[in-house]
Amino acid sequence: MDLGNRKAEIGYWLSQEYEGNGLITKAVNVLMEHAFEQLGLNKVEIGAATDNRRSRAIPEKLGFQREGELRDYEFLNGKFLHRVMYGLRAEEWQSSDPQRDWSL
Repeated sequence: MDLGNRKAEIGYWLSQEYEGNGLITKAVNVLMEHAFEQLGLNKVEIGAATDNRRSRAIPEKLGFQREGELRDYEFLNGKFLHRVMYGLRAEEWQSSDPQRDWSL
């Protein structure tokens, strides 16, 4: 969290046995509500490895905008991985689909 710039980054990791149950999406919903409504943040960011389709699907599903790609962002399991960065601003969240359920 960077309170001076009123933004935060959300990161998530989940054991394979729990994947596909919507747990991360639900958790991100709760964090978004807290970030914008209670903390008054302006922006939330999520980064994911370019080849991690499941992880990238979460911000894409929740209306985050793709903001760019960082090359060779991290060295993991013997290779460099690029990272895609997504962002969502408070005004975008407030004007999002009124049907969207941001809670658990």
